[in-house]
Amino acid sequence: MPSSAIVLPFTIALLALSVSACQPLTSNTKHSDTENWSCQSQDSPFTYSICSVNTDAFNNERYSLQLFWQQANTSGNNPQPLLTFDNLLTSLPANQTLNFAMNAGMYNGSFAPIGYTVIKGKEVRALNLNEGGGNFHLLPNGVMWWDKSGNVQITESNALYEQLKNDAAQPWYATQSGPMLVINDEIHPQFNPDSSSIKFRNGVGVCSDGSIQFVNSDEPVTFYQFASLFKDDLSCPNALFLDGGIASALYAPSIDKHDKKEMGVMIGMVENQE
Repeated sequence: MPSSAIVLPFTIALLALSVSACQPLTSNTKHSDTENWSCQSQDSPFTYSICSVNTDAFNNERYSLQLFWQQANTSGNNPQPLLTFDNLLTSLPANQTLNFAMNAGMYNGSFAPIGYTVIKGKEVRALNLNEGGGNFHLLPNGVMWWDKSGNVQITESNALYEQLKNDAAQPWYATQSGPMLVINDEIHPQFNPDSSSIKFRNGVGVCSDGSIQFVNSDEPVTFYQFASLFKDDLSCPNALFLDGGIASALYAPSIDKHDKKEMGVMIGMVENQE
C-alpha cells in the first residue's frame, strides 16, 4: 500500500519457541518441522496468522532473515521490483528455501520504499524523519534492523538517527515503517481504544522471550486491538506496524498462506539446504 527507542538486542538464546508467547494452539494449526521457527493460525482475540522465529537460529549459516526488493539484473540497468512472492521464489538459488515471508514496510507508486531501507549493507533509502500525513508519519515510527550477526532490533526512528550518526548501529538489513505499535511496553499514545477504523494489518514484534513475532491479521482490526495483541498476548515490549489493507500480505506454506498481491520490499526467512 503506497506510503505505508528503543533498542532491544536479542541475545537471549532459546532452545525452542516458547508457547507461552502465543495464544493456545487451535485445532487447525500446522507446525513447521523445525525447532527454530513455526507458523500458526490463531482465533483469539481475533483471527490472525503468526510466524515466530527463534533468534538463536541465526547463530549458524542454516537460517537467515533477509529483505528482498528488486530482481537480479545482469546489465545493472533499471532493475525492476520483484513485486510478488512468486517472483521472489523463482529468484532464490536452488539450495535455498523460503520458509515464510511478508511485506516489509510502505512504498510509493513505483513500489520503492518510502522509509529507511538497507539491503546487504547498501543503503537503498535514507532515514525518513519528515513530518506528514498517513500511517507512516503517525509518530513515533520506527525501524526494524539487524546486523551481520543477526542481532535483530526495533528502534524508534530518531533514536536510530543518533546511533547511525555515532556509528553505534551498523545495519546489514533495515526497513522503516510506521507507526510503532508498542514502545517500551506501552501502546502507541495516539491509538484510540474506541476507534472504529478497522483494516487488515500486519506487523512485527521483538519479544521478551527473545523471539521475533510476525503477525498478519486475518480479519479487520483497529490499531489498538493490533497493538494490544503484541503487548498483552505476545509479550513484545516493542512492535512495528508494517502495512495494512490491500498491502498486507503473507507467504507461509506450512499454514497454506500464499497471497498473490503486489508489494515493495519483502522480508523473509531463508533456509540453506545441505
